[in-house]
Amino acid sequence: MATGEGGALTPQQARGVYNRLGRMQDWQRFYEAPPVKDLIEHGEFDSARRVFELGCGTGAFARELLDDHLAPAATYRGVDVSDTMVRLASGRLAPWVERADVRQVDGSLPLPGEDGGFDRFVAAYVFDLLDAEYTAGILSEASRLLATGGRLCIVGLTPGTTPISKAVSRGWQWLWARAPWVVGGCRPTSLEPGQTWRILHRRVVTAWGVPSEVVVATPVRRD
Repeated sequence: MATGEGGALTPQQARGVYNRLGRMQDWQRFYEAPPVKDLIEHGEFDSARRVFELGCGTGAFARELLDDHLAPAATYRGVDVSDTMVRLASGRLAPWVERADVRQVDGSLPLPGEDGGFDRFVAAYVFDLLDAEYTAGILSEASRLLATGGRLCIVGLTPGTTPISKAVSRGWQWLWARAPWVVGGCRPTSLEPGQTWRILHRRVVTAWGVPSEVVVATPVRRD
């Protein structure tokens, strides 16, 4: 399987991988749940009005937001390249059909949304899948979609900070370099939004030896 820059999967390859994964993606919750909890705590979703999620997966994160954290009038839009994930997420979010909108995208930019139309842009375990060029494009899109004062809320695999987590991340990186589709295309990487973002919260959370980095940031406007 040919891959993109540095071994990263292309959007089309990612679609094939996640079409095959289906509900198995939820099995990753054993190490994803603690860092996602930290992301929710610092993303201040209780005050969010419109949420955009890149890579909505099975809809598990969206359901948690709608069930426990978003205000009754808040709305959600999720996108994914995988038609399997879009189908699973749509079914999972059926109780909120008036507030939740799930769409399939093909990986091309721009993303479906109006300028300044959202106050939260979420990507959970997505940026660790992307190559540097596409990441820059997505960050630019996130800035466009976010209203003034909006928040970029991201979490993804990262290099370890303890002996055990360092060993786990090295092993993960080794496997990704040889067969990226085996690990869903994701690999440990540092989340660097760049100078156009002001970091509000940054933390490495390790669960079951797997290190994840949580970043909450807001766009720096230079109008």
